[in-house]
Amino acid sequence: MFLWAGSKATDGRSDRSSFYQKFREYDVLDKRKTMTALRAGEDRAILLGLSMVVFSVMMYFVLGITILRSYSDSVWTDEASCTIVNSTIVGDVNCSYSCGSECRKSSRYPCLQVYVSLNSSGKVLRLLHNEETQDSNPECFYFPKCRKDYAATHGIVQNISERLRSQHTVQCFVDPTDRIDSAILTQIYGRVAVFHSLFWPTCTLIVGTIIIAMVKLTQYLSIMCERQSRIKK
Repeated sequence: MFLWAGSKATDGRSDRSSFYQKFREYDVLDKRKTMTALRAGEDRAILLGLSMVVFSVMMYFVLGITILRSYSDSVWTDEASCTIVNSTIVGDVNCSYSCGSECRKSSRYPCLQVYVSLNSSGKVLRLLHNEETQDSNPECFYFPKCRKDYAATHGIVQNISERLRSQHTVQCFVDPTDRIDSAILTQIYGRVAVFHSLFWPTCTLIVGTIIIAMVKLTQYLSIMCERQSRIKK
């Protein structure tokens, strides 16, 4: 009887120990799955942060050789108030347009000359549309796209001339050193464009750096907690 009871107690302990062992195995398996999922999430977060950093660096490079370079090379940096003195079409300028593959034909467009007076000093300057006009044809305010239909081009330039006369006073950009005797009406890349070209890549760089730093900090704290738990055991 005692042998049967002892064997029964032994079987109860073995069943209990096997149950706890299985429970522990399941717990260890769940912890491993959780750690695997956490590591996969951390890897994705680091990859996202690195992608944002690389993207911001590429944007700095692209915008640096386009917008920032154009803005730094421009000499018309001071904004001033200008009064339209004269806006007339003085003649025609020859140009050429494409009529197909390896085909060019000659045409012309009217040359509009605009002169303005600086309200601050009274100095009279020739007004140009933007920085590109200085390189293409500094004698004319605006050079339209060369077209076959001269009448349509003349209508566009005439409309611009009438609008300038009706405005009378406009905001223009001048050379602060007075080395260039001309002013421009608009900048290709102004201060707002430069601000946005620097602001958004900077935000992307900061956010990407923060993501990487947070993941690394989380990994460091996890390692420290695991070491502390091992020391207590």
